[in-house]
Amino acid sequence: MNSRNSSLNNRPFFSSWSGGKDSCLALYKAIGQGGSPCCLFTMFAEDNSRSRSHGLSPAIIEAQAGAMSIPSRIGGAAWDGYEEVFLHHLAALKDQGVADGIFGDIDLEPHRQWVERVCATCGITAHLPLWQTARRELLQDFIGAGFQAMIVVVDRNRLDESFLGRRLDMGTVADLEAAGVDACGEEGEYHSVVFDGPLFSSALQLRHNGIVRQDNYSFLQVELEK
Repeated sequence: MNSRNSSLNNRPFFSSWSGGKDSCLALYKAIGQGGSPCCLFTMFAEDNSRSRSHGLSPAIIEAQAGAMSIPSRIGGAAWDGYEEVFLHHLAALKDQGVADGIFGDIDLEPHRQWVERVCATCGITAHLPLWQTARRELLQDFIGAGFQAMIVVVDRNRLDESFLGRRLDMGTVADLEAAGVDACGEEGEYHSVVFDGPLFSSALQLRHNGIVRQDNYSFLQVELEK
């Protein structure tokens, strides 16, 4: 079952939550469509130390959830067991009466097919509110709504490390475009962390604690200010 642009009509939904801008904008749009978020669902590495792709700590994901008054749900898995763990959590959510999921995919067809397939396995409808929307429009929507995010991961094959720590404003968007990459980072050119916005009761106070390099990716280590 899938639906990319339908009203949620006050139904409970889970948000597939990365901690970054796309999942946040998808959540924001789903709430605007009348949905009621029941949880932010984030997949972590098997030791639960860092989130997949974005490399965020559980503390930051929990702080985002707390600032938005939305419960957080975490699954931990190695890549080869990712789908099994994901399905386990979806089945549990369906048992709790949650039949809708929100995803921040924009236009990668294999990703769309995967989320629709795994959701359908559990009788859940996958909603993709950002699907096939122009990059500039999405970024203008996100920034114009008042969300604040910073870049925390770059693929060094496509972006320089100087982008790490930069706030995602229209000046940064222009620089991303000038660098010749997808301005939304849809193919993993970069990842971000959202720390403030209209869904947040207060901003997360973050500090940098060095850079970790793994293969061709550089991860800015961000922590909550104590």
